[in-house]
Amino acid sequence: MPATTPKPTTSVDKTDWEEQVLGPFMEKNPERAKRFTTTSLVPVERLYTRDDLPEFQFERDLGYPGSFPYTRGIHPTMFRGKLWTMRQFSGFGSAEQTNQRYRYLLQHGVTGLSVAFDLPTLMGYDADHPMSAGEVGKCGVAVSSLADMETLFSGIPLGEVTTSMTINGPASVIWAMYLAVCEKQGVPNSRIGGTLQNDILKEFTAQKEFIFPIRPSMRLVVDTIVFGTRHLPRWNTISISGYHIREAGSTAVQELAFTLRDGMEYVEETIKAGLNVDEFAPRLSFFFNAHNDFFEEIAKYRAARKIWAQVMRERFGAKDERSTKLRFHTQTAGASLTAQQPYNNVVRVAIQALAAVMGGTQSLHTNSLDETLALPTEQAVTIALRTQQIIAHESGVANTVDPLGGSYFVEKLTRDTELGAMDYINRIDAMGGMVAAVEKGFPQREIQEAAYQYQRAIERREKIIVGVNDYQMEEQPIETLHIDHTVADDQSRKLRELRATRNNSEVRSALDRLRKIAQDPRANTMPALIDAAKTYATLGEITDVLRDVFGTYDEPAIF
Repeated sequence: MPATTPKPTTSVDKTDWEEQVLGPFMEKNPERAKRFTTTSLVPVERLYTRDDLPEFQFERDLGYPGSFPYTRGIHPTMFRGKLWTMRQFSGFGSAEQTNQRYRYLLQHGVTGLSVAFDLPTLMGYDADHPMSAGEVGKCGVAVSSLADMETLFSGIPLGEVTTSMTINGPASVIWAMYLAVCEKQGVPNSRIGGTLQNDILKEFTAQKEFIFPIRPSMRLVVDTIVFGTRHLPRWNTISISGYHIREAGSTAVQELAFTLRDGMEYVEETIKAGLNVDEFAPRLSFFFNAHNDFFEEIAKYRAARKIWAQVMRERFGAKDERSTKLRFHTQTAGASLTAQQPYNNVVRVAIQALAAVMGGTQSLHTNSLDETLALPTEQAVTIALRTQQIIAHESGVANTVDPLGGSYFVEKLTRDTELGAMDYINRIDAMGGMVAAVEKGFPQREIQEAAYQYQRAIERREKIIVGVNDYQMEEQPIETLHIDHTVADDQSRKLRELRATRNNSEVRSALDRLRKIAQDPRANTMPALIDAAKTYATLGEITDVLRDVFGTYDEPAIF
């Protein structure tokens, strides 16, 4: 029987559809709510069509992957060529305990290490300092000296594994210790690969783990960028981080705008230090949050690439194509995890990770289901890693580049995110830059207001958090990882032994040299920091020298 040709359908425009199809249907079947919004409380329309993109141009606004402005990805084949780096953020207790976890993760498919440090380390204190009491090894690994760093990476070939270190205030000190370990392993600078977070601006804006005032803090960041550019060609000396801005309660647009404007500030200051933009910009990296709203997050990543490419080319005159490519790591949203019904977090993390992959991330960490209760257990971190591996090998989303490109909704959301971020960037420019804006308290107030409005939406049940403000049930306890006080006791003992056996004359000389270098604003502090680390001067001793020279920062009240 011959095939029949289907009859052509009569096309209708959106107005006809609303009158003839939508209206009669909604009279009997009203929608669930009067207003739909993203996680950032941005309104979402019922339907998106080409009418929502009246000035959309394929070449300008979408284009091809690997081509300016990289909306669809920085590489032509993206994950068809190479999967993203699966990097699990990990650190707890002692250096010995964390070293065992790293070996476990590497055995189970992790392709890059990511170090979580405890609070005393993040604040530049030794484990036996009074300010460290009760916090040693609790939220990350305790590292007080080069000896701890040696133990942390014992048996791990640092010329073959890339390492990311999440630390900011004393970032240059910790990096100096890491470079000293690489030297002891015989790894040449040309093979040392990894990333130092080292983003002090977002500390003043969001996470609040600062030590020194903002301007000397910026000097230390620029010192690392200059030193890394000249001596470590594979190292990313800064990971400009929106993650903590989002965790503090910002919207997606605020996260994007403040992160990119932070990046612009670092570029400006490094150029002032004497480097050409194309010398260092190819090694700049970024770090974004992957929150709950699937499409909003994808649009954010796409807009980020587009804005950065244009800014680097038009504002800073970058000539090297690599300088215009925004490379970023993603971590799923810790703030979205719930203590209630913690196994629901597995689903949240999977959706967030999928958004990061479909948005074109270069590196990804997936949070563990128990992280709202404690540091992750081995079982929980394995599930988190397997989530990435299932997305990579079973979901099919890595088989094509930018699978949502051309979606009316995604393209409209990408464009709106871009415009919203640029509006913030222009406002910060008018204030004199990001340092000036932070000193005025501008981004801090914007984040506070966004966090307040989101919390109100949850309390009014305009936003449903499953297991929290709806679908509650009786809770069953789950097994968690416990870090006891013996970690602090052991760390204090090790420090006493270290101070008794090292060459203290060498330590004093190295710290004196560091003090003189820090007092000279034209000098780079990194060589002196590395020399001090090699003498086994402790983190606290080195940071105290810098505290004496630079002073410390007390945040003013911001209303």
